[in-house]
Amino acid sequence: MKYSLIIPVYNRPDEVDELLDSLCRQTHKDFEVLVVEDGSQNKCEQVVQQYASSLNVRYFYKENSGPGQTRNYGAERSQGEFLLILDSDCVLPPEYIQAIDEELLRQDADAFGGPDRAHESFTPIQKAINYAMTSFFTTGGIRGGKKKMDKFYPRSFNMGVRAEAYRALGGFSKMRFGEDIDFSIRIFKQGYACRLFPEAWVWHKRRTDLKKFFKQVHNSGIARINLYKKYPESLKLVHLLPAVFTAGVGLLLLLLVVGLVLLAVPSCVAVAPWLIGIACAPLLCFALLIFLDASVQNKSLYIGLLAVGASFIQLTGYGSGFLRAWWQRCVRGKDSFSAFEKTFYK
Repeated sequence: MKYSLIIPVYNRPDEVDELLDSLCRQTHKDFEVLVVEDGSQNKCEQVVQQYASSLNVRYFYKENSGPGQTRNYGAERSQGEFLLILDSDCVLPPEYIQAIDEELLRQDADAFGGPDRAHESFTPIQKAINYAMTSFFTTGGIRGGKKKMDKFYPRSFNMGVRAEAYRALGGFSKMRFGEDIDFSIRIFKQGYACRLFPEAWVWHKRRTDLKKFFKQVHNSGIARINLYKKYPESLKLVHLLPAVFTAGVGLLLLLLVVGLVLLAVPSCVAVAPWLIGIACAPLLCFALLIFLDASVQNKSLYIGLLAVGASFIQLTGYGSGFLRAWWQRCVRGKDSFSAFEKTFYK
């Protein structure tokens, strides 16, 4: 068997139903599916059983240990030459596995990954968050776009790795956040061939709101410092940009407050509008850029407006997590930590 699809899941039976349904429609059929329940209360076993006659699918239940160890659990029980790691909130186009197979036939690879997109059926907020997570203006294209400010690191929502290499690397670490980047770093450090497969994309149906989105990206910022402490060479310029953006937004907001206060001071009335303009101009320019780009991409002014908020949350959430972890770990010398572990997985 060539491919083993490993799907960790936590309290998301509806998502598993959509993902398995999309697997039934694959044009390439040489694969097995391993669904691993990570200590869920709302189990998906009955959903998986409904697909037993149309898919080579197996279901496992284990105590909660986080996504990385759950993927390892599935990998230990897999039979494929390649492991395809997916998040449960993904839906696959019919040619997904075929695209992977064609890329591997064209040029072999030990590890690979693809980008994510928004489906037409997604809610406006899901499309706005998808834009914030994939736009060159917010992430530098490092999640799988063709324009990148750093080399491509496969992410666990859409990652493939040769089973032999996976086992040689010991699978995912026990990190609760950033475990996929940790794994990708070890792929490169051990000299394995790793590539982006642009046509092996998935619809990433993030079932979240802006509050949960902030928690997710805040922990991602924390994870980047935890990774830096483990692999100092892994920190790149692109990883610093959200922190710079966050600090800049903070300074501009402070300048805005000062300008508003000075409006009430007669001797400073002439200066105050200049301060307010200097504070507002960069923020409005960035918001306009996001609004126009997201509106054109999604053909919706409403989604463009939502994308402005999602983009500010994406950058300031990540940046504040990065700065918080930098202060705790690099300045104060504290151990690794994550902020929202108890709520993020619910």
